[in-house]
Amino acid sequence: MRPAPIRRGRPVRTRRRFAAALLVAGACTAGLLAGPPGAVAAGEPGQAAREDRDLREALEGLVASPGGPPGAIALLQRGRDVRVYRAGVADVESGRPPRPGDHMRLASVSKAYSGAVALQLVERGKLRLDDTIGTRLPRLPRAWHKVTLRQLLQHTSGLPDYTESPEFQQALLSDPRREFDPRRLMDFVADEPLMFRPGSRFRYDNSDNIVVALMTEAVTGTPYEELLRRLVYRPLDLRRTSLPRGYLLPRPYLHGYDTEPGRPPEDVSTTFGASSVWASGGIVATPADLNTFMRAYAGDRLLSPAVRKQQTVWVNGSSGPPGPGRNQAGLALFRYTTRCGVVHGHTGNFFGYTQFAATTPDGRRSVTVSITTQTNETTKPALLKRLRAVEEDFVCALLKR
Repeated sequence: MRPAPIRRGRPVRTRRRFAAALLVAGACTAGLLAGPPGAVAAGEPGQAAREDRDLREALEGLVASPGGPPGAIALLQRGRDVRVYRAGVADVESGRPPRPGDHMRLASVSKAYSGAVALQLVERGKLRLDDTIGTRLPRLPRAWHKVTLRQLLQHTSGLPDYTESPEFQQALLSDPRREFDPRRLMDFVADEPLMFRPGSRFRYDNSDNIVVALMTEAVTGTPYEELLRRLVYRPLDLRRTSLPRGYLLPRPYLHGYDTEPGRPPEDVSTTFGASSVWASGGIVATPADLNTFMRAYAGDRLLSPAVRKQQTVWVNGSSGPPGPGRNQAGLALFRYTTRCGVVHGHTGNFFGYTQFAATTPDGRRSVTVSITTQTNETTKPALLKRLRAVEEDFVCALLKR
């Protein structure tokens, strides 16, 4: 296949659409990779083949959509049986297919990782869900002091979103690769009051998980990056997961693109630095590592039943972007009620990437769907509608007996 042309140079088109994208926070090749030796597909052989074909074609349809992603990859795991579905390319220039070991930006799925750190500290008695900003982070504005860790994790805090600050947006637009001090990101909204009374409503907010990470540092005296290593990466053997400060990605990686119908895709993989989103959106991982993490975090490996019970008290609220079916918010976790049943997980979108990762509540069945263009209600509403339908198809395949 001859690779499609790619636009290089300063990302004029992408930067022009930056503010709207940040606030919501061609021909293709396709293939199916079987699971590990000895893996057995669910159902009868003919049924499994039809299911594989339908899921593969669903990803191909996303790639072929106007303004669709150059590449897509999905992992479906039932017990030990892992199946990998892919369409399009990981890199427009080389034409190589996406792979489970390719790095990618997890965007707001990173919020689940900050939840994993904070909730394990709750288990260990270092933090309490009712701890307030005033108690743990007294240097932050007094107007925010009554907000609790529980409210931060559930996006009911009322904090002003620093990514909506004109000063922050101008700073990032003027130097997209600028390295921010993540621990000073809340300074951009330090003079703003709460948007509503804490606990009174849901509002998806990038500030929440920045403050969660700061709380974990305050009670341990340990950098958040090191807490991730100790509490998440090492216990789960996540060797290809990191929280970089800069704009570069470990190789090999899925290239992320800005796409518009009728125009060559623009590679935005390394346009923006990750320090601008830090604990709220900066994690880099592979599809395989993401799948492993979500099975443990949204399943039953990382947290005790008592903490899990607190985490899964749901309120009406959508992840960003919305996942399949009806969305409800727990503590750094979302409940997706589809036509075929319920899964727990998280979504995310950032320049060049859109993510969905979920598992059954027991962690035995899991799914990830990753595409290489940013897709949300603001940037690509039609593509998002189609993506959510595809995600639901994968969930239905996952839950099928």
